[in-house]
Amino acid sequence: MPERHTVKAFVSLVEGGRFIDALQRYYHPAAVVWENLRQSRTGLDALMENEHQVLARFATVTAHAARVVIDGDHVVINWRFGFYADSVRILLDEVAVQQWADGKIVYERFYYDPAQLHPGAPEPAFDGDIREAVPGSG
Repeated sequence: MPERHTVKAFVSLVEGGRFIDALQRYYHPAAVVWENLRQSRTGLDALMENEHQVLARFATVTAHAARVVIDGDHVVINWRFGFYADSVRILLDEVAVQQWADGKIVYERFYYDPAQLHPGAPEPAFDGDIREAVPGSG
């Protein structure tokens, strides 16, 4: 089970734009990552190669963890990413479901609407703070 401070440190690296550092520090060497319905990357080397390719396509990439849930060895993060290059602006709202072991991510699956990946797609509708919509949670 990942310690809360470990997950928080991982999220901080990603939110700080230190994507490669986050991979090197928190992903298991044999990690398996899925994009929606297909297994897309296996192993830290493949993860890092993919990340380098994504970062090379954009001048700026931003990240924000809107929600983080830890349940035993599983972590669920609602990420909001921004990808910016010249006139291209892509906003991605996705959910990452992770399985951790010994302080490392061994399995991760991203869920998102692929239509968001097209430049000019309508911006995702963010619900703000969900607590505002739940009676008695304020």
